[in-house]
Amino acid sequence: MTHDHDLVLRPTPAQIEAALNPPPGRNGGDLVVETLTGLGATTVFGLPGQHALGMFDALRRSDLRYVGLRVENNAGFAADAYGRVTGEAAPLLLSTGPGALTSLAALQEAAAASAPVLAISSQVPTAGLGGGRHGYLHELPDQAASFRGVVKSVHTVRAQSQIPSAIAAAWKSALTVPHGPVWVEIPQDVLLAKTSLPVVTAVDATPDELAPRPELTAVAAESLSRAERPAVIAGGGVVRADASGKLLALAEKLNAPVVTTFGGKGAFPWEHPLSLQSWLEDRHTTDFLEDADVLLVVGSGLGELSSNYHTFEPRGRVIQIEADLGKLESNHPALGIHADARLALQALLETVEERTDPGAPDRVREVLGKVRERIAAQELTLEQDVLAAVRRALPPDSPSFWDMTILAYWAWSAFDAQGPNTMHSAQGAGGLGYGFPAALGAAAADPTRPVLAVSGDGGALYSIAELATARQYGLNVTWLIVDDGGYGILREYMTDAFGRATATELTRPDYVALAESFGVPGLRTTPGTLETDLAKALAEPGPSVVVLPAVLRMFAPTHLGTD
Repeated sequence: MTHDHDLVLRPTPAQIEAALNPPPGRNGGDLVVETLTGLGATTVFGLPGQHALGMFDALRRSDLRYVGLRVENNAGFAADAYGRVTGEAAPLLLSTGPGALTSLAALQEAAAASAPVLAISSQVPTAGLGGGRHGYLHELPDQAASFRGVVKSVHTVRAQSQIPSAIAAAWKSALTVPHGPVWVEIPQDVLLAKTSLPVVTAVDATPDELAPRPELTAVAAESLSRAERPAVIAGGGVVRADASGKLLALAEKLNAPVVTTFGGKGAFPWEHPLSLQSWLEDRHTTDFLEDADVLLVVGSGLGELSSNYHTFEPRGRVIQIEADLGKLESNHPALGIHADARLALQALLETVEERTDPGAPDRVREVLGKVRERIAAQELTLEQDVLAAVRRALPPDSPSFWDMTILAYWAWSAFDAQGPNTMHSAQGAGGLGYGFPAALGAAAADPTRPVLAVSGDGGALYSIAELATARQYGLNVTWLIVDDGGYGILREYMTDAFGRATATELTRPDYVALAESFGVPGLRTTPGTLETDLAKALAEPGPSVVVLPAVLRMFAPTHLGTD
């Protein structure tokens, strides 16, 4: 009798020959790149450093494509975007101490957005592990401790024979739902030492599936089938699970209106008769969702932004499908189903009964009409025109990456992503500087489509160095910089709260001249010419910069008790 656990990967004759006769001159770094290749990686991001040189030297003996950024945090953002758009674990090669620590903000965003990033860092020599103070360059008492509260799993290597298994375990962790960043660290001496180990050829790191418990989906299906006013909140978990088609089929079978969170942009067709779009920061939408007698929440923890700043108080039954166990029922009591969104939606599709509700589209139109009336009363024509111009200029299948800036906050609610997995922002962790380096990662993943990055001038200053990266690799990214002379949203927040703003105004460069100094075409536009200028820049191959001097305002919030 043969059991599944008795099955092993059988090497090919060529792999056996390579194992028996490894090429000369290999070191621990070769074991790293061979393992990555064996796992299916094709592109790595990173930044070299003294302790990590063994890995980077090994790259030239591999078929891996290396995309080197200028700041470790930006390299992390690029890997984050690569992981989001491909669904693959994006290797991120870093050096010890300052280099490793500089990536922390990017790894926090990857964790918040469930982006699979495989960070592999060097460490001080093995003698320095365990907290001994040897005075090595870049030495930390416990480097891994800095990452344990950020990443999904931490793996410390102490010998060359551990490298393939540690990287494979990390790869599996990164791609087991919920996806996320993982951390592997390898001492400098382990990376540099010559190795007599055979070439790494076959690596098995198949991620675990997270299927729903059938008794839970049966109860959920019964509730949804019998509901009078069902509604759905679709979060980023739907996008990460590639479950948008199943969501659409379920919503149509139930005749249930759907609103997408800001992380779930594109998970449901924008103009569908059941689409409430993404107006979660609007009291009209909040009221509608509170009135649902059965509310299905898929791939969202109903956090601050998804709950209209925790003012959402559902009155009906909540059914929550969530792959991150820590988010299950973390904000509202629910029938909690710990599962991958795709598998859970499939189970519901197979068990719910078709539900007729001819009035559902009318109720959706009524809510969206109230939202439009509220926005129209605030004299925000400039902001809506700018966002509409961006949408018209951007090809429908092109991805966009948005920094934390006023135009992005508008886009969260009002931008039609025109498809799943095409609009991404840093709204998970909320750090500045995400848009441009993330767009570079997406362009590295798919050079056939132009990619749009959107930043304010404050966020742009975090990423200026990556213009050199864009030029060096000819990455097809157009960077729209909305220049309002400072941290625009903070200026608005402080003025509203304190009557005046402090520390928000910025001296900034001439972004057009600066781009051109890197060999990147740049131009200054106006709201009236934005669509034409942006479309032209996106149509030209390679990187470009479009600067829009404009002071934009946010629409009034509804979570403060005033409309």
